[in-house]
Amino acid sequence: MLSPVTDADGAPFWRYAAQGELRVQTCADCAEPRFPPRPCCPHCQSFTSEWRRVSGRGRIWSYVVPHPPLLPDYAAQAPYNVIVVELTDAPRIRLIGNLVTRAGAPLNSFPPDRIRIGARVQAVFDDEGLPRWILERP
Repeated sequence: MLSPVTDADGAPFWRYAAQGELRVQTCADCAEPRFPPRPCCPHCQSFTSEWRRVSGRGRIWSYVVPHPPLLPDYAAQAPYNVIVVELTDAPRIRLIGNLVTRAGAPLNSFPPDRIRIGARVQAVFDDEGLPRWILERP
C-alpha cells in the first residue's frame, strides 16, 4: 500500500492526521484556507500561515471505482472507491480519500453501488493516520 509523500509544506497535515485531527493550512493574514499546502497564499501572497482544525465534515463531490486496480498491491481490495470530499468548513477545499463503513475498515468495505454524490460524510482515521470517510447517517 502507498504511504503519503510528505514535504516541508505538507508535513503538518500528516502530523495532525496521525493524531486523529483534520487540519487545513490557512493564511494567517487573510484567513483563506488552502489545499494543497504551499508556502505562499494564492489570494493575498502572504507567506504566513497556520494550521486550523476543521470539523472533518463534508459531502461527496465526486468518486471513482477503479477497475482493474491501478497498482498490484490494491488488487486484493478491488473493487474499492476513491472519493473527492468538499469540506463543509472550507468549501473550496476538496480532499481525496476512501468511503469506508467504519474507522479501520478495509478500502472495499463500502458497497460501490451505495455511493451518492452529495452524501454527507465525516472524516475518520486509520491506524496509520490516513484520513478515510464514513457516512454521517448510514
